[in-house]
Amino acid sequence: MKLNTFWLAAAALGLAAPLLAQTTPAVTAEAFAAGSQFSGLKLSPDGSKLLALTMQGDEEMLAIAGLTDNSLVFLKPPADGELVGYRWAGNGRILFWMGDSAPIGNQNDQFFTRTFVHDLASGKTDSVGPRVMGANGSDILWVAPDGSRLLMAAQAKPTEYPSVYSVDLNSGSARMVQTPYEGTWDWYADSNGRVRMGVTADQRGWSVKYRGPGGGGYAASPVIPHTDEEVVTFSTIIGDTSQGYALLNRDGFIGVYGYDFATRTVGERLFFRPGIDAGEIILDDETGELIGVGFTADSEQVVWLDRSRDAEAATLERTFRGLTTSVISRSRDRKIALVWVGAPNDPGSYYYYNTETGQLRRLARVAEQVDRAGLAAPRPIEYQSRDGLTIHGYLTLPPGREAKGLPLIVMPHGGPYGVRDTLTYDAEVQFLANRGYAVLQPNYRGSAGYGSAFTDAGAGQWGRKMQDDLDDGMDWVVAQGIADPSRVCLVGGSYGGYAALWGATRNPERYRCAVSFAGVSNLKQQLDYQNDFFWGSADRRSWRDRVRGENQVDLLTLSPISRVADLRVPVMLVHGDEDKRVPLRQSSQYDRALTEAGKPHEYYVYPGAGHGFDKPSDQVSYFTRLEAFLRRHNPPN
Repeated sequence: MKLNTFWLAAAALGLAAPLLAQTTPAVTAEAFAAGSQFSGLKLSPDGSKLLALTMQGDEEMLAIAGLTDNSLVFLKPPADGELVGYRWAGNGRILFWMGDSAPIGNQNDQFFTRTFVHDLASGKTDSVGPRVMGANGSDILWVAPDGSRLLMAAQAKPTEYPSVYSVDLNSGSARMVQTPYEGTWDWYADSNGRVRMGVTADQRGWSVKYRGPGGGGYAASPVIPHTDEEVVTFSTIIGDTSQGYALLNRDGFIGVYGYDFATRTVGERLFFRPGIDAGEIILDDETGELIGVGFTADSEQVVWLDRSRDAEAATLERTFRGLTTSVISRSRDRKIALVWVGAPNDPGSYYYYNTETGQLRRLARVAEQVDRAGLAAPRPIEYQSRDGLTIHGYLTLPPGREAKGLPLIVMPHGGPYGVRDTLTYDAEVQFLANRGYAVLQPNYRGSAGYGSAFTDAGAGQWGRKMQDDLDDGMDWVVAQGIADPSRVCLVGGSYGGYAALWGATRNPERYRCAVSFAGVSNLKQQLDYQNDFFWGSADRRSWRDRVRGENQVDLLTLSPISRVADLRVPVMLVHGDEDKRVPLRQSSQYDRALTEAGKPHEYYVYPGAGHGFDKPSDQVSYFTRLEAFLRRHNPPN
């Protein structure tokens, strides 16, 4: 195939380098870590350029590559804070958001975000909107199709509720178009760029303020108690109408319904599948009409209600039979699409797809240094918890080994609420399987996507029934003859790190060791921190109520730091010193307590790392230390 100019740019990005032949299926830590160097591809509205997150050495940057010329531009975000998101604004501008934290008065740290715009023609980068944006400084309500204007909600002062600003991206001027309302954190615009709705929350509950397309005052709905979880989220209002869509929790599962904002009445049910929660309302960029619904089963999926898009998806599935396909970005006229094709044991490839001609051209292979022959195929499993709840999860077995008497890693996901594991490629899971371990990923109670009853079953169950689900999963794998019950360790991050430490503390007879990445050791302290850190969104259920549950359990009694004396197995603690989600003190204080008690452990701090690794060198270091720790305390052979 003749190389076009994009291939030259892609090679500079490290996307199209030749795959090195390997003589063994053993995959190095460096190869697995290299897969994180490149992600988040987005096509410009006209389909002529590609925006991607990339790493230059250990430095995170945005890269803009031309699809029709030999252009390549690297954009280095400001040094302060962390890059939290980016998107196109028309064809000539890029919006991106930086986040950082700082204390407000005598409170814990508050996470702040700021919006920036980069102009491709001039090469200039400027901040957008008010100087101080507060927690909602990345809340973009609407962007004009040509990228000339946007609406954003932001706090003029950290102590105020958000206002809405109309920002002229040509001149940089910002004009307040909506003053703040007491208790209103979330504002919504219609598809024509007019502010039409606000959601207000206080201790009683939440309510919706709506106004018609002609302006005027707001009409407020009655207060909806926090205990009423029917409404999950709203869509944009369609043009000059009062119509839109809502994700509603009815009959135990979330579906998509029509919604009239003026009368606050629910319309036709447009999507509902018992057993699966709808998760995303997908609207047409031009009309605002519903064209698809996103949901998570074993993988991220979309049901297209638009016939042409449904036919397009069917064509891709036939072309790449047996693989998962996903259109991750497309041009505004829909003629050009960026398609990811992969599998749970294949990190995948990106394809350029001309929807008019049917031409498909592979642009890049993700994690190309990883020899696919060294990867394992995870499979979905289900088992019964001790109280009769069906728990779903995934089991990955080491390639080339008999599935009998294997060493096992139980790997609970983070969150714990509102997220779940899926049947997708996971570099850490594959790294462990490649080293000879079976890996179990249980979607314990409280995990997202299985309906409200399953989610609610996790309320107040940190360290209790949620932990039982992990133990019961281990027992299921052992009962199948797959795992050796004397060779099991826990490895997890964030909540999963808590669960690893707590499991080793609560049931040392089960587990030989535990590894916590950015884990919680003092649940009460973390809950107090998160109440301040995450405050600001009306559609979030009270974090405190969910964690503590109806019986208001004493969180300190469920904290590993309060039970150091009971720990009898070695643990490894890993934390980034710039972590804003779970602060470093959660590991540093636990390290100090373990040291004073003379408990065997390892403790590693990664300077500059947040709630995850951005630098490939940090990822390599973590994988290397993880492997060494497990070999010492739970060898694979």
